[in-house]
Amino acid sequence: MAGEIVTTWQMWATMIFIVIAIVSYCYERYPIEITSIGLMGGLLVFFSIFPVIGANGHNLLGPGPLLAGYGNPALIAIIALLIVGQGLFQTGALEAPMRWLLDTPFGSISVKLLIIFIFAMIISAFLNNTPVVVMFIPIIAALATLSDKSVSFVMMPLSFVCVLGGMTTLIGSSTNLLVAETFAKLGSGKIGFFDFTVPGMVLMGVGVIYVLAFAPRILPAREPASTQPTEGKQFIAQIELEFDHPLVGARAVAGLFPSLPNMTVRMVQRGGEVLLPPFDDLTLRTGDTVIVAATRKALTTFLSSKPEYLHGVTSSGLLNDDNRQRNSSGGNLIEAVIAPGSRMVGRTLAQIGFHYQTNCDILAVQRRSRMIRTRMSEIRLESGDVLLIFGKSEDITALRSNRDILLLEWSTTELPAITHANRARFIFAGVILSAAFGVLPIVVAAVIGATLMIATGCLNIRQATRAVDRRIFLLIGAALALGLALQETGGAAYLATNLVNALSGQSIPIVLSAFFLFVAIMTNVLSNNATAVLMTPIAVSAAAKLGVDPSIFVYTVIFAANCSFATPIAYQTNLLVMGPGHYLFADFLKFGLPLIGILWITYTFFAPWYCGLSW
Repeated sequence: MAGEIVTTWQMWATMIFIVIAIVSYCYERYPIEITSIGLMGGLLVFFSIFPVIGANGHNLLGPGPLLAGYGNPALIAIIALLIVGQGLFQTGALEAPMRWLLDTPFGSISVKLLIIFIFAMIISAFLNNTPVVVMFIPIIAALATLSDKSVSFVMMPLSFVCVLGGMTTLIGSSTNLLVAETFAKLGSGKIGFFDFTVPGMVLMGVGVIYVLAFAPRILPAREPASTQPTEGKQFIAQIELEFDHPLVGARAVAGLFPSLPNMTVRMVQRGGEVLLPPFDDLTLRTGDTVIVAATRKALTTFLSSKPEYLHGVTSSGLLNDDNRQRNSSGGNLIEAVIAPGSRMVGRTLAQIGFHYQTNCDILAVQRRSRMIRTRMSEIRLESGDVLLIFGKSEDITALRSNRDILLLEWSTTELPAITHANRARFIFAGVILSAAFGVLPIVVAAVIGATLMIATGCLNIRQATRAVDRRIFLLIGAALALGLALQETGGAAYLATNLVNALSGQSIPIVLSAFFLFVAIMTNVLSNNATAVLMTPIAVSAAAKLGVDPSIFVYTVIFAANCSFATPIAYQTNLLVMGPGHYLFADFLKFGLPLIGILWITYTFFAPWYCGLSW
């Protein structure tokens, strides 16, 4: 064993590094990136001065082995899967079924919430939880508002059910992949795609029952849906109906147009005739100009789900085929205020030639002083008017130097390239099926999937690189280096021996239960990824001391490290829902600690029976 060929003081030095890492990650006095880089630098310097010499005379903890974590296949697979998830998010590939569910008249709002939770949980078994939670936050918030429930009742459950779903397959969580890769590198075995699915589903089932049953009883109702802030004033937008526009043939029903949800049609201009509401049995024709009033949110949702409508909404009139293709392939929306003294003041949109100067389009105008009831192309702009602008990212960025408008940077929204949604779905399905049936190794399938997302236009390079979280990359690399140091200096064997000795005379199930609880506590004060990497060598050593199959203890690390429910810093999805749910740190303790306890008790009794261990 490595512990027999290294000095004890080096092992204790490694322990000090780990304590420093835990304290620094917990208190976050310095950014995670700085802590990770500092730890890696410290390890490189320390083990270069005080090497750990192996049997072949080489330094077991030299720069090569310590830095190898950044090229670790599990880390590469995690990054590639994040890019695949970003492709699904960017194309709105999961929005269509969710919008169908929201619009269907069958089932109550509570039933729809339950279905969405189950759907999110299933998706999380095959996709990193973070993009799943990002996609479902606005949908869950909308349903909570419709059902007059506090958003705080549903946001934390969304995070938790996604984490629970991720416990069931090898790629359901980055934690699972890291444990499997560390286990394989230790030469102790290989974990398959569905090897721990059965116990994972048992824990998932128990956890979901608790989450759904007790969320309304334990979580606070800090901001009821009825007191949510309003969306603000409405924009005026103009839709020109060309011969091939989807709205041609749309008919008013009870004075409303179902094809224009959450929008109010202010007027329809047909040639020289102006048609005003109420619209009884009016059918829209080619050449009509439809003036609508809608909030920013309604316009964004509408254009995200139906990008083909964009070419009739833009201020530049009829667009050529290249611009139509651009508009159907995603873009950015941003609000801008007309500056005092702007050359736009007193001129119409047609007169300013905005599209030809900037390659961007003005989709709508908002005037805070009064409601406008005229064609958008006839509006004479005033200082303080708010413009809703659409364009490519680089064109929007170029507007910063425009002295006539003041960009509201916080308002930037990226429209999904929904025309590529089917491509993204096929790529995602290919990655999952290839990995699940062993056609390709997970890392290969994930890298090919990420490459195809970019090559087929589902993502551009900028969007793909944005999906790579540098904090995860640096933290995992540092954690892998610490885990290797713990193994090679004998620290893992030392901790395992002391754990077994502390429970001397106890049965293997008792030791397994204590180990689960210890890892679950660690994952909430450190992080699930770092805990998983550090505890896997200890798990293998503990199993060797007890003379049992090491995979039993390794599965315990997977499940316990995923129990990141008691603090918002334990997992990214907790941080994602903290703001929308209006949670305090204590809310996670109050709702998450009982869940950890329930999963611990469930595993304590189920795992020994499932693995055939004697009490």
